[in-house]
Amino acid sequence: MEVYIGVLLLQIIFLPHSISCDGNLSELVFPSNFLFGTASSAYQYEGGYLSDGKGLNNWDAYSHQPGNLIIDGSNGDIAVDHYHRYLEDVGLMHSLGVNSYRFSISWARILPKGRFGEINEAGIEFYNNLIDALLIKGIQPFVTLTHFDFPQELEDRYGSWMSPQSQEDFAYFADVCFKSFGDRVKYWATFNEPDYQVKFGYLTGFFTILFFDFVTEATVQGIDFTGYLTKLTYRFLEPIIFGRYPPEMRNILGSILPEFTATEKQKLNKGVDFIGVNHYTSYYVQDCMFSVCEPGLGTSKTEGFWAQSSEKNGTPIGEPGELVWQNAYPQGLDKILTYLKDKYHNIPMFITENGYGNMNKADSTTAELLHDAKRAEYIAAYLGALSTAIRNFLAEHSKVQYQQQPKDANNSPFYY
Repeated sequence: MEVYIGVLLLQIIFLPHSISCDGNLSELVFPSNFLFGTASSAYQYEGGYLSDGKGLNNWDAYSHQPGNLIIDGSNGDIAVDHYHRYLEDVGLMHSLGVNSYRFSISWARILPKGRFGEINEAGIEFYNNLIDALLIKGIQPFVTLTHFDFPQELEDRYGSWMSPQSQEDFAYFADVCFKSFGDRVKYWATFNEPDYQVKFGYLTGFFTILFFDFVTEATVQGIDFTGYLTKLTYRFLEPIIFGRYPPEMRNILGSILPEFTATEKQKLNKGVDFIGVNHYTSYYVQDCMFSVCEPGLGTSKTEGFWAQSSEKNGTPIGEPGELVWQNAYPQGLDKILTYLKDKYHNIPMFITENGYGNMNKADSTTAELLHDAKRAEYIAAYLGALSTAIRNFLAEHSKVQYQQQPKDANNSPFYY
C-alpha cells in the first residue's frame, strides 16, 4: 500500500504546528487538520474477482489471455484479498496513525453489465461496509471512481472509452455511487491518471506491462525545468479549469483540438474542487520541437514534441531507486506544488499518490522486508520537501497580509 499525503494548504491558511517524527524529521510544519493516508486501486488490491455477483472487467479479461504482456504472468484474481480482509486492512491503517484512505471502486462490482444490467447490491454492501469501517476508526475515505478498470461488457458492446456511449455509462455509474455513498464520502475523484490511460492504454499498448510490474508512474511529475509542465498538466487542467486548451497545444495540433461551446465553458466554470497530484519522481526534459530527439515518450506530435531523461551529462537527477524510472528527488515535490499553486490560483491540492517502489524478490526474507530503510528515507525526504512548500507559502501569505495591514496602531492589532 503506497503512502500518499493529502495537502489542504494552498487556498485556506491553517495555523501550523510542529510534530516530532523519527528518522530525519524533527520540526516539520503541517496544519492541524492535515491528512496523512494510504492509497490503493481496486484491481490491484481487492481480489474476489468473481465474488458475490461481480462481473468481469477489462483487466480480468486481459490477464487471463494466453500470451499477454504481463511480465510475471500474474493477475488480480486474489491480489491482497482486500475484498475479504478489509477489516484487517483498516485495522492496520489505524495502527499506523493515518487518517485518510484513498481507494477506487470496481465498476464491474457495482454494475457488472454497466447500465445494461442490474445494480449488484452485494457490491454496494461491500463498499458501504468498508466506508463505515474507515469512519469508525476516524479515517476519511477518498474515493476514485475509475482506476483503469471498467466492465468488460462495455468493451464488448461498443469499445468502452473509444465510443461516446461511454459518457452515458460513466454518468450512470457515478450517479449510483453518489447516491449510495455520498452521505459519508466527502472527497471524490473521477479518473485516475487519464493521460496515462489514453497513452498507454490506447496509443502505445505499453500500459499493460507497467500495470503489473510496479506502481504506475505519476500523472503530474516535478520536472526540473517547469516550463515543460505544459505538456503534462495543461492538456488536462487548462481545459477543465479555464475552458480552453493552452496556446502551446494549439500551435502544434491546430484544428485537431475541439472548441468548447459557451454552454460547455459554463459547465466547466468552477468545476474543479481540488487538484490531485500523483508524484513519485522528477526528470530533465528536452525540447524536441526544433532539435532532434531520440524516439520515445513525448516525442510525437500529439504529445507535444518533448523528451525526458533521468540524467544529464551522465549524472542522475537524484538517487536512483530499484525501479529504473524512479530517482529520489524530493525538491521536485516542492517545485510542482509551488508551480500548480501559482498557475491555478490556489486551488486546493491533495497529493493522491507518492511512495517508494521495489522490485519483487522471491528470495527476500521477512527480516529483509521489515528493514525497509530506503522507503523510510524516501518518505522522510519528501515530507521534508512538502514541509518546505508549506513554510514558504505561510511566509509568503504572512508577508502579503502584513503589507495589506493599515499602518495605524489605533486601527490594527498588527501594527509594526
